[in-house]
Amino acid sequence: MNLSDSQTGGVPGPRRVSALEAVLAHLRGAIERGEYAIGDKLPSEAELCRTLEVSRPVLREALRALQTMGLTVSRTGRGTFVVADAVAGPTFGDYSAGDLLEVRRHVEIPVAGYAALRRTQDDLDRLTGLLDRMERETDTAAWVAMDTRFHLAVAEASQNPVFRRVIEELRDALARQSAFLNELGGRREQSDCEHRAVVEALIAGSEHRAADAMTHHLDRVESTLADIVRRARPVPSRPTSSRQ
Repeated sequence: MNLSDSQTGGVPGPRRVSALEAVLAHLRGAIERGEYAIGDKLPSEAELCRTLEVSRPVLREALRALQTMGLTVSRTGRGTFVVADAVAGPTFGDYSAGDLLEVRRHVEIPVAGYAALRRTQDDLDRLTGLLDRMERETDTAAWVAMDTRFHLAVAEASQNPVFRRVIEELRDALARQSAFLNELGGRREQSDCEHRAVVEALIAGSEHRAADAMTHHLDRVESTLADIVRRARPVPSRPTSSRQ
């Protein structure tokens, strides 16, 4: 079976599964089936790359995703160890996905409304320019950096420095969450559309539209996270994806 022809469960229509998704599903499945028990050390990166026939960057992204899901922990100089046999929920830096989303709903939704009422022309120029660059960007890391900058810029447009400080505190967690969603959930194009709706509401000066647009954005973040966590995809015991 060629994994490049696999489909993603829970998404209407076919979508090709990346090497990263295939490797993650393979390793996650092995852990959940008990092939790697709690306390076990995973094989070395070199051995996994050879066995799974993927490049080291792809493997490292998959290992980072396992750690984000709470299944493994990386110990410097010692390797990667299994610490759980089921996914309870992703963690982004110091915060669980659930805690992060709860705070984001209580902060970013009203912030968007205030920004619609208080934004300056400089704020709008900054946001539209940033969004234009995001829509053209092809590099994931660069897009993720601009994604977090976008949410910070919305907070700045609220003209309340406390809101800006809160988003700044969450910046690392937001970046980790954004990268996770884009690598495993294919969120970039959808996020661009959702961000565009927020900016259009700010341009219109509509508090209600801005709050609704941010609510929709966070709803989609939550549903994509839930899909990644529960996603079960049949994969062969040995991925055959080509090197990337």
